[in-house]
Amino acid sequence: MTMHVPSRARTSAGLPRLALGVTIVAGVVLSGLPARADDPRSAEQPATSRTGTAPAARNTAPAQADAPPQNDAPLQNGAPVANAAPVTKAVPVTKAAPPAQAVPVTKAAPPAQAAPPQENAPAPKAAPAHKALLTADALLKVAKSQLGVKENRAGGGTRFHRWYMSSPRAAQTVARDGGSIRAYRNAPWCAMFVSWVGEKAGLRASMGADAYTVTWARWFKRHERWGRKAERGAVVFFSWNGGRIGSIDHVGLVKKDNGNGTITTIEGNTGDGRVEQRVRPKSQVVGYGYPEFQG
Repeated sequence: MTMHVPSRARTSAGLPRLALGVTIVAGVVLSGLPARADDPRSAEQPATSRTGTAPAARNTAPAQADAPPQNDAPLQNGAPVANAAPVTKAVPVTKAAPPAQAVPVTKAAPPAQAAPPQENAPAPKAAPAHKALLTADALLKVAKSQLGVKENRAGGGTRFHRWYMSSPRAAQTVARDGGSIRAYRNAPWCAMFVSWVGEKAGLRASMGADAYTVTWARWFKRHERWGRKAERGAVVFFSWNGGRIGSIDHVGLVKKDNGNGTITTIEGNTGDGRVEQRVRPKSQVVGYGYPEFQG
């Protein structure tokens, strides 16, 4: 830039204006030069713009270091600013659990030893299953319960007929003797009565069953349960002629040996076709069959 120097021939009145012009030009020149770092005036005095307006605010004002945050400054609407949530600490990583040790196999417990028998301990009582039904008294009790039962006009129709006809034994005796099962409906029934009593008393195995007195007596003899002594509960076989087994006519049960040559019996199909208690002479007896009692 060319500096203009006024002429010295001017009057003293122009000196102030000359000095003012020099000052302005020098200010312009100086304002374009960079400020020195070691010049204290550059940090304190703001630069003056050429237009003469108010100096612009510096944007390089240093921020106040370590100033605590103002948590209580109100918002424009008057609501306080919520405190910032504290930073959550990182959760430490859990170490993996060590593998579980194998459970040792439990050894099988040794079998329990039987308790030694206690001295003087009472022996357990045996269950009296059917014991009461395998005695002579039980047999006669069943027989006595049927006293008075009477046949129909055709000579049959009793429960003893119906039971025998429905039993497997009926088919067996028909196969042996001939005839038909229907023929037992009105047949003589003294043997069917005694067979029914033995069945109800639980003595079928040792007493047998039949509808024909002769073959039944032979069954006892074949099984070595045959004799000539009158015993309570024995099956007694009669012959009105006092003959042998082949001449047997009737059968009943011995209730009592009277000791005077007679016996008291319970019989079916006697008198006028009833179950009755009778007294008969031993002279009419062919023999006795003995059931196997248990008391």
